[in-house]
Amino acid sequence: MRTLISGSVRPRSGDLVCLASPDSWFTYFFWEDDAKAPDYARTVDIHRKPGYDPVELFMDPLDPYVKVKAATALARKKIGMRYRMAVVPLDPSPIRGSHGRLPASDDDGPLLICSTPRAVGDRLAATDVKSLLLQLAGLS
Repeated sequence: MRTLISGSVRPRSGDLVCLASPDSWFTYFFWEDDAKAPDYARTVDIHRKPGYDPVELFMDPLDPYVKVKAATALARKKIGMRYRMAVVPLDPSPIRGSHGRLPASDDDGPLLICSTPRAVGDRLAATDVKSLLLQLAGLS
């Protein structure tokens, strides 16, 4: 982990910026005993969790009924009932990368393909993609 004190790191960043190494991520798991994990830890609940939770991309492999629970939750949703998608594991080991980290090389970065010749130069800031798409769609 590298910790950088903000100055000119990023104009919209805070006073302290932490960057995870390329093969890791910062977990919000603050509990040491899974029995004491908060209610939202096992659910897909982006509004209550204190940050991005990549573990939500996986279903709990230790729960033999995880697919039945997911199917039941989706069926309840489909018929208009309240549901709780509680299928997320508490094991972060399947996570193999960092969310939002810039790649070490431009060759590994995102690619924008456009049918309008010369709409984009060599580089485009991520914050400029929306305005470019609106412009190309004639909505700017």
